[in-house]
Amino acid sequence: MEDWSLIRRLVGQGVPERQVARDLGIGRETVRRAVASDRPPTYVRRQAPTSFDVFEPRVRALLEVTPGMPASVLAERLGWTGSASWWRQNVARIRPDYRRLDPADRLSWEPGDAVQCDLWFPPYKVPLEDGTTTLLPVLTMVAMFSRFMMALMIPTRRSEDLMLGMWSLLQGLGRVPRRLIWDNEAGIGRRPHLSGQARVFAGTLATQIVLLKPFDPESKGGVERRNGWLETSFMPGREFTCPADFNRQLGEWLKLANQRVVRTTHARPLDLLGQDLAQMLALPPAVFGLGWRNQVRLGRDYYVSIAGNDYSVDPSAIGRIVNVQADLDTVQIRLDGRVVGQHRRA
Repeated sequence: MEDWSLIRRLVGQGVPERQVARDLGIGRETVRRAVASDRPPTYVRRQAPTSFDVFEPRVRALLEVTPGMPASVLAERLGWTGSASWWRQNVARIRPDYRRLDPADRLSWEPGDAVQCDLWFPPYKVPLEDGTTTLLPVLTMVAMFSRFMMALMIPTRRSEDLMLGMWSLLQGLGRVPRRLIWDNEAGIGRRPHLSGQARVFAGTLATQIVLLKPFDPESKGGVERRNGWLETSFMPGREFTCPADFNRQLGEWLKLANQRVVRTTHARPLDLLGQDLAQMLALPPAVFGLGWRNQVRLGRDYYVSIAGNDYSVDPSAIGRIVNVQADLDTVQIRLDGRVVGQHRRA
């Protein structure tokens, strides 16, 4: 490169090409090529035939049908016996030619239309009543027009607790969006079928629970980003004594978080929340069949079970059919309408 630059500079200053060749000790043809070229010379190694060349057309034919077929499966199908790493390098080189495009649109949201829902698992084991610690799910919901964020730690990811958690957060919001957008969470349902409790919940609220198709993170990106924000902004440096303490600290933090300007809307969620609520549906006074409900014949040990925890009942109900009901906070057992057991939910 230095010779090329020097040759072009000397010739440009009027030095004859023959003298430049003689002074630099190079051939005159080299000087002529340097003067004629507008870019520095590069060495390009001539491509020699390789053992992969014979297999390449058949690899391309398989990738045309199945772009994601692993290199190891391709090697097995086509009988490759050479170097595995060499095979993977060549397959990786040609695979992008057959990778299907996956564009992602930027979505726009109408007031009152959608709330995105998800479960976030904080990287912190919360102490429980028996002295043990465990990872518990946090239900997060984001109103997509205003970006107003709601969150609540719940005991399990079962349908009963998911519905109770959504109902609690919607009661705090005071209105119901037209759509509740979920990923394929087992407690909500598997596309295209909702769970029984989710159908009743959606019907009572006159809303629609939307189950997203697999591999569609863009359609739930709003709540996913808030989950990451919780992990990086809310969690660092905090300690919790119990789930109730977690929810107390989380509620205080959310009041501040919803006052921060969102980059995509250039506004605070609290400032846009009024427009969101104005287009949402009215909140019903109650939801039919919400929470944990069961009828059991009380055994001699006079205990009933909810989500793996046992709760005692008045022994006078032994052998009788009792009605068990539980929400996020309380377990209540009734016999013929009379309360025979009531406990704080563990």
